[in-house]
Amino acid sequence: MSETDQQQAREASSAAPGPYTGPVPKAALSDAIQDYLKRLYHLQSDGERVSVTALAREQKVSPASASEMVKKLAALGLVEHAPYRGVRLSPAGEKVALEVIRHHRLLELYLARTLGLDVNDVHDEADRLEHVLSEELEAKIDSALGYPTHDPHGDPIPNADLKWPDDS
Repeated sequence: MSETDQQQAREASSAAPGPYTGPVPKAALSDAIQDYLKRLYHLQSDGERVSVTALAREQKVSPASASEMVKKLAALGLVEHAPYRGVRLSPAGEKVALEVIRHHRLLELYLARTLGLDVNDVHDEADRLEHVLSEELEAKIDSALGYPTHDPHGDPIPNADLKWPDDS
């Protein structure tokens, strides 16, 4: 793990006792970390482990790069990793992933419904904005949209408590 990664891990762990428990702290968790957690959430089903090779393929990076990131995520308490047995999100990692997914889907809906962007164009914009959306702005967007349960593609949006809608 590089010195920068070690410093980031120390900062993240000193921000809260134990594993990550609060809203996505933008300074402590890089965009890349958030993207890996979101991808892991989508790849794992029912808590099953995901191979580092599969994660690398989905992230379009080398297996070595994915392995380094998995080590970093494990050091932050965001994943559980067993060499040669794969990786899965810890409860703290799942919480971060759900928060990023919520940001992404609320942004997609906001961009389509309020700003009139074509549904086919909102994904890339939401990918860029999901990492910088404050919790205050997230709450205002949620309220302005009437507390939606699905994004413009029909995918469910976790609520403010990070629970999936009943019909998802």
